[in-house]
Amino acid sequence: MSLGEISGWAYGLNMLIDETIAAIATPAGEGGVGIIRISGEMALEIGSTVFQSADGVRLLDRGANAFAYGSIRDKEGVQIDVGLALVMRAPKSFTGEDTVELQGHGGTVVLRRVLRRVLEAGARMAEPGEFSRRAFLNGRMDLTQAEGLFDLIRARSDRAAQAGLEQLEGVLSRSFNGLYDAFLEVTANLETTLDFVEDELPDDVFSGIAQKLDHSFMELDRLLETWNEGRLLREGVRVAILGRPNAGKSTLLNALLGYERAIVSEIEGTTRDTIEEQWVLNGIPLRLTDTAGLRVTDCRVEAEGIRRAEAHGEVAELIIYVLDASKRLASEDQRRLEELPADRSVVVLNKIDLGQKVDEIEGIAVSLLSAHGLVDLKAALIEKLDAGEQSPAHAVISERHRALLIKARYEAKQARAYLIENIEQQSALACDHLRSALEHLGYVTGRTYHDELLDNIFSRFCIGK
Repeated sequence: MSLGEISGWAYGLNMLIDETIAAIATPAGEGGVGIIRISGEMALEIGSTVFQSADGVRLLDRGANAFAYGSIRDKEGVQIDVGLALVMRAPKSFTGEDTVELQGHGGTVVLRRVLRRVLEAGARMAEPGEFSRRAFLNGRMDLTQAEGLFDLIRARSDRAAQAGLEQLEGVLSRSFNGLYDAFLEVTANLETTLDFVEDELPDDVFSGIAQKLDHSFMELDRLLETWNEGRLLREGVRVAILGRPNAGKSTLLNALLGYERAIVSEIEGTTRDTIEEQWVLNGIPLRLTDTAGLRVTDCRVEAEGIRRAEAHGEVAELIIYVLDASKRLASEDQRRLEELPADRSVVVLNKIDLGQKVDEIEGIAVSLLSAHGLVDLKAALIEKLDAGEQSPAHAVISERHRALLIKARYEAKQARAYLIENIEQQSALACDHLRSALEHLGYVTGRTYHDELLDNIFSRFCIGK
């Protein structure tokens, strides 16, 4: 066990034995049901103290997976709320500890009163993500599954939710564990050779080790290739709407969103700053950015807006360039269209209801005021996004996973280089690099961890999770 594992184990043991935690597990505001979650060694005792069952049987005396109807009462026995109590006994609960969930009415005031009563009875307020942290420390999930849970909660599209669910169910964990075990086998085989004197080993021993290492690189690279898919699902595809003033950029933003988000005016230069909104197209989350009209101007404020528009265009995964097709193509448009990256751009020919005078440019003909052509535009966007690749049938890695995989790959490549020549003399150095690679891979799932790593992951969670 590493120092990080000992530290994490000790921290988890201290929480398990000495502290029982509680928190509101449902969103703030009014609702039909509100839930207070209690977890820890004293959960059943605290639940029995604050909850009075209608049938007179205490929660402490009930078996696992039991529920009861009753009332929650304060220290003087005055009723606070009525509802259900669910009993989950260790280790078969989300946290792996004894857990009680009090389900009452979803009002802000009543939930706070119930939580205050639970804290008075001996629980302490949970930290953000502490229930999930305990689930990890008690072996109920690994770090990639915990992150999948976070992604599922924060998902902004069906596909992002599906990817998060598959990660929570262990799809990504199995890939990482298989990769870890492969590197572990290579490391163990190579370390075994250190016990032999020079020239005692068969000629094919090191070549076999190198072959297994090369096969592991294939799986590592396959995982790395999923990063961009995961980034787009989690963060959304950056889409910049560009064009000259009054081409219809703000009207397009409003039409796609389905409501009046941006101010639309006949006065040129109305949009001075960028406006960003979230939109989901065919299950893919997009970050639509309306920008200032592109033109030469002496106005310092408008010029800054144009600079920002150009900056968004440079980093966007997709550009929608809007033209006023009722007018002849301006030289400024011609120049910018020639500079557009064809693989990530869609040209929109707007205002065709006023007559189309732009015929030398291929694009999607629309009349945004009447929504004519909007279906064709959405189809073109989906095709350009290549929806088949942006909606993986498997869990995808995050930025944290990617950084650790790159480090592991570097260390493993260093080890592989030592296996090319002077193998027997350099086996010990190769082993050192492989151990470093294993350490980085261990941080991905939590085989190796430290408190700082856990704080970084679980502090992003809400308090009730």
